[in-house]
Amino acid sequence: RSADMVAAMLAILHAGGAYVPLDPDYPSDRLSWMLQDSRAPFILTSRRLLDSLPSSEAQVLLLDETGDEEARTPGNADAANLAYVIYTSGSTGRPKGVMVPHRTAANFFAAMDDRLGTSPGTWLAVTSISFDISVL
Repeated sequence: RSADMVAAMLAILHAGGAYVPLDPDYPSDRLSWMLQDSRAPFILTSRRLLDSLPSSEAQVLLLDETGDEEARTPGNADAANLAYVIYTSGSTGRPKGVMVPHRTAANFFAAMDDRLGTSPGTWLAVTSISFDISVL
């Protein structure tokens, strides 16, 4: 967990892309399956986590070594575009990716605002980014 992680996730969304959160505490074979199944073209990580990643055909971009030369013009994010893919726990076999579009995430936020109100408050992320409720 870091500010870089949050910034990277927001940058992906702003660029019109989708992310697949990979918890470095997950077993290597699970991460390998998620990368293979999702066909993720890129992995954004930091140098300290590089050795914990399974081998993959994805191009690795190191957040702590990427400079402005890697910046790109934002894409066109749309409500129907995919925002992220969360993998199920896999209790019945191999984990399955659940594709969540921006529209679904926005509806979730609106429902939470209706339920909890919109007054500023303090929230603590207590779950892994690989758990769906972390989006809140």
